[in-house]
Amino acid sequence: MGEPTQGVRDAARQFQEDFGRVRAQIERAVVGHRDVVEGVLVCLFTGGHALLEGVPGIGKTLLIRSLARALSLSFSRVQFTPDLMPADITGTTVVVEAPDSAGRVTREFRFQPGPIFAQIVLADEINRATPKTQSAMLEAMQERGVTVAGRTHPLPAPFFVMATQNPLEQEGTYPLPEAQLDRFFFKLQVGYSGREELSEILNRTTTDSRIEIAPVLDADRIIAHQALVRRVEVAAHVQDYIVRMVLSTHPKGRFASPIVNQFVRVGASPRAAQAIILAARCKSLLDGRPAAGIDDARAVALPALRHRLIMNFEAEAEGVTSDRIVENIVSTLPVEMPV
Repeated sequence: MGEPTQGVRDAARQFQEDFGRVRAQIERAVVGHRDVVEGVLVCLFTGGHALLEGVPGIGKTLLIRSLARALSLSFSRVQFTPDLMPADITGTTVVVEAPDSAGRVTREFRFQPGPIFAQIVLADEINRATPKTQSAMLEAMQERGVTVAGRTHPLPAPFFVMATQNPLEQEGTYPLPEAQLDRFFFKLQVGYSGREELSEILNRTTTDSRIEIAPVLDADRIIAHQALVRRVEVAAHVQDYIVRMVLSTHPKGRFASPIVNQFVRVGASPRAAQAIILAARCKSLLDGRPAAGIDDARAVALPALRHRLIMNFEAEAEGVTSDRIVENIVSTLPVEMPV
């Protein structure tokens, strides 16, 4: 075993411990949704952003607030509404009057940062704002900076956007542009609670007991874990499998299956491959392994790809979802294929 591999294996133990500590704090407030919680934490430790979709009132915002309280990071929330303007998110330049050394009043332009200047940003009900306002998040999510009046202001590190959105069929929603959807590392579906889970929710929320969440991880440790994820090895055949998985979403392409050719209009971008390979590395660390495998890639394919496929009219007419396409690809794509 080489020294780099052994170093990753040793660091993986600390990663597993920290991952478990954060998850345990979140689960003090959030009942169930274990896969969603893990998906959000994978986004955090890979440096990506998370999009949570589900009907109102099922705990999306609570999950994100619980994560923020479990981390020693700055936090801000933006409630997206139809009248929200881009400057309400990014900030604006204001005129400030101040006396100089001679007592004369001088005026200068000063940048007033918006709520995007936090390490964790909750974009609540992001698809209730207009596309113009939604687009204000694009530069921040990709470049980790905001440009106002020709000057670029860097955002703090780590920078993590967690957005919630309501299903598009609900009233008062605007579909997110494809370019912005592509900047989300994962799209996670938050479903209804089961019988036992709903009963536990009532026990926790309708009595006089208080749930306290303690911060267990700071910025330096998170940044160190993000660097660790990128040190996990990926064998050539695993990377080729991920490449073929993404290429198989492209209709009329070499690796496209019949269902893709029939129902997909536009396939996934290279960001999808980046998301899958980083998430696979993170999954392998959680298992204490210094190298990512095929099963790791399969396990993260659905949240990494579902929002990056654009379906055609035939798919909409027949009720074929992107989830069904991804599941078909995962189940049929051969592990190895000749060059």
